[in-house]
Amino acid sequence: MKILKDDIVKVIAGKDKGKTGKVLRTIPKEDKVVVEKVNVVTKHIKPRGPQAPGGIEKMEAPIHVSNVMFVDKASGKTTRIGYRIEDGKKVRYAKSSGNTIK
Repeated sequence: MKILKDDIVKVIAGKDKGKTGKVLRTIPKEDKVVVEKVNVVTKHIKPRGPQAPGGIEKMEAPIHVSNVMFVDKASGKTTRIGYRIEDGKKVRYAKSSGNTIK
């Protein structure tokens, strides 16, 4: 997966199309990512004693990685990500601008 935690991505498909957010976590085995304030679902929490009361909680659900696209910090536009070798290390780069990511 080319999208990593803390990347800024834009949703390109689904009910939240057009929204931008930071990747909170990745799930590589399922090819999914959890994006901040995207795909928010309501979850009913069962009470677990006096310290952990139940209730209704809103939380972000995973979205497939193919439905998001990396946002280049330099240009602010969406771009694809590639890999190349620099100084003997494998690094990610934005294909539209050629800039190295992180």
